[in-house]
Amino acid sequence: MPKKHLTLDESYLGFGAFLLMSLNSGEDVDSLWEKYISAFGSNKYSVKFSFDEFIIVIDFLFIIGAIRMEKGKLYRETT
Repeated sequence: MPKKHLTLDESYLGFGAFLLMSLNSGEDVDSLWEKYISAFGSNKYSVKFSFDEFIIVIDFLFIIGAIRMEKGKLYRETT
């Protein structure tokens, strides 16, 4: 049911923060997705996002310079 306000967990910003915290150095997209699915399944993250939304958030993190991709692996930016 649509509502006027979102919690941080329901937003792309909150999901992006979760993904950044979950991202180990040199991880591929599939393993990061599996970490999210595992966290959702064990109630460590309460909101269900689709794979398409996951990719949108990965793109957002890349655009703002929070992550970079090298040779098919994702890395957190430290600068």
